[in-house]
Amino acid sequence: MKRVLIISYYWPPSGGAGVQRWLKFVKYLRGYGWEPVLYVPENPEYPETDYSLSKDIPENLEVLRQPIWEPYDLYKKLIGQKKGQKINAAFLTEKKKNKTLENISVWIRGNFFIPDARKYWIKPSIRFLHGYLLKNRVDAIVSTGPPHSMHLIAMPLSKQFHIPWLADFRDPWTNIDFYKDLKLTASADRKHHRLEKEVLEKATAVTVISETMAGDFSRLHERDYEVITNGFDWDDTTGSEDNIPDSNFSIAHIGTLVHTRNPITLWKALQELLLTEPALSRDLEIKLVGKVDISVMESLDQFGLTSYIRRIDYLPHDQVVRCQQQSQVLLLIINNTPNAKMILTGKFFEYLAARRPILCLGPGDGDAAAILAKTNAGLLANWGDVATMRDHLLTFYRQYQNGTLGSESGEIEKYSRKVLTGKLSELLDKITG
Repeated sequence: MKRVLIISYYWPPSGGAGVQRWLKFVKYLRGYGWEPVLYVPENPEYPETDYSLSKDIPENLEVLRQPIWEPYDLYKKLIGQKKGQKINAAFLTEKKKNKTLENISVWIRGNFFIPDARKYWIKPSIRFLHGYLLKNRVDAIVSTGPPHSMHLIAMPLSKQFHIPWLADFRDPWTNIDFYKDLKLTASADRKHHRLEKEVLEKATAVTVISETMAGDFSRLHERDYEVITNGFDWDDTTGSEDNIPDSNFSIAHIGTLVHTRNPITLWKALQELLLTEPALSRDLEIKLVGKVDISVMESLDQFGLTSYIRRIDYLPHDQVVRCQQQSQVLLLIINNTPNAKMILTGKFFEYLAARRPILCLGPGDGDAAAILAKTNAGLLANWGDVATMRDHLLTFYRQYQNGTLGSESGEIEKYSRKVLTGKLSELLDKITG
C-alpha cells in the first residue's frame, strides 16, 4: 500500500459541506491501494458538529492531531458575540448586528489574517510534520482548501522531502464568492494573489471541482488541472425505499442560505402562483434546513410567504439524506455572484442520488446547468426570470396533484464517491510514478 498524508482543517466531528469530500475519499482509498494518514487540528472552531459522520471513518486509520490557535475569541468579543457561540461561514448573518463593528472585524480579518484565520497553524504544523516525515514513509501529500492555509503547510514539506504534492481546491481562492467583501487593501490583495499563484505553480498536481473553475485557474497560471467533482455515496441512500414523500407540496433547500443565494426570483414566482392557484395555499411547504441569512427571512416576509416556512436549523447528515428523499422538490440555488458558472455544491450530487426532482435557480450556461440537463434531473430558471420559474413550479405542482411527481435522472453513477475516489487514486498513482 502506498501512503498519502492528507492535510485538512475539516474532519469529523465537523459537520457541514467542508468535511464530506475528503471523508468520503478516505473511506474508499484503501480499495485502490492507498493508505491515508490524516493531519487535522485538535481543537478547531467548527461551525457545526455531526457525530453521525464517524461511521465513514475506516478502522485503524492513523489520524495525527495538533493544537490550533484561532483568533475567533477576539473576533467574538469585538462583535459582541458570546464565547460559546459558533462562527457562521461565508458572511452569513442570522441577526442584525452593529454595522460599524462588523465592518471593522471584516477589515481586520481580510488584511491581517492572510490567507485565513488558520494562518497561525502553518508554522507549528510544518515543524510537527517535518519530525513525522523523518521517521515515517509517505508517498504523496494532499492539502485541501479552503482554508488555504493547508496548502501553505504542504508546500515546504513537499519541497524539503521531495514528495509529490496534490493541492485540492473545493472552492476558489481569490475568486470565491465573498472575496470582494473582505475589504482588502491593495497590498493584502497582492499577497493573496501571490500566495495563490505560488501554490498553483509549485504543486505537483491541482484538483478542482468543476470545468469552469479549471478554466478560471488557467487564467491565473497555465497548467493542467484535474477536475474531480463532488459526489454522493450510495451507502448513504440505504433504506431509501422506506421513505414516503411528504404529503405537502414541499420545496426543500438543504444547507446554508446566505444572502447571495436569496432566491427573490422564486419568492416572486410563488407569490404570483398563490394568487392563481388557490389550492397551493393549502399544499405548499417551504422547508429550509440549515442556517438562513436574515435577508432571506426578510424577503419571505415581504412576499407574504412566512406562514409556509418550516425552519430546521441543522440536521445530522444521515437525517439530511432522509429529508432529501422525502421532499417533493429539492431547491438548488447557485449564488448570484460573478463566479456562479463554476459553482458545483456537494449538495447538488446528493440531490441527484435522492431521486427527487430538482428546481435550480442559476446561470443556464454554468456547470450545474450542464449536469442537470445531462442527467435529466430537474428544471432550471435564470436569476430574474420569474416567468420561467413560475412555469416550472406549476409543472411540478400539476405532477404533484396528479401523483406523478418524481425524478427520471440517469447517468449519475460517475458521481458516486467510490468512482470519484478511483479517479483520485489514478492521479496519485500518476504523480508518484
